[in-house]
Amino acid sequence: MVKEIRWSVKADRERLDILEYWVNRNKSVSYSIKLSKLFVEKTKQLSKYPELGIPTKHLLIRIKVVEAYLIYYEINPDHIKILTIWDSRRDPNKLKL
Repeated sequence: MVKEIRWSVKADRERLDILEYWVNRNKSVSYSIKLSKLFVEKTKQLSKYPELGIPTKHLLIRIKVVEAYLIYYEINPDHIKILTIWDSRRDPNKLKL
């Protein structure tokens, strides 16, 4: 069964911040477009295969790795909720779900 993907406000803001960062850093939109497509493609995979991600200590929360980013998501009966996108190069102690 295909589940709907829902982005939390926090995750959506983080995604836009990441894409904007790369536009400013590279002075080009090329990498941001590529990364955005990867985020969409990988979250679509989750809609079909919710158990695809890495389990966490929280039963319903899993992690999908996309390049250097960790997409934390929650499996609900009727949808997948994207909770946050975390740059894996950052201090993991600062991560708040």
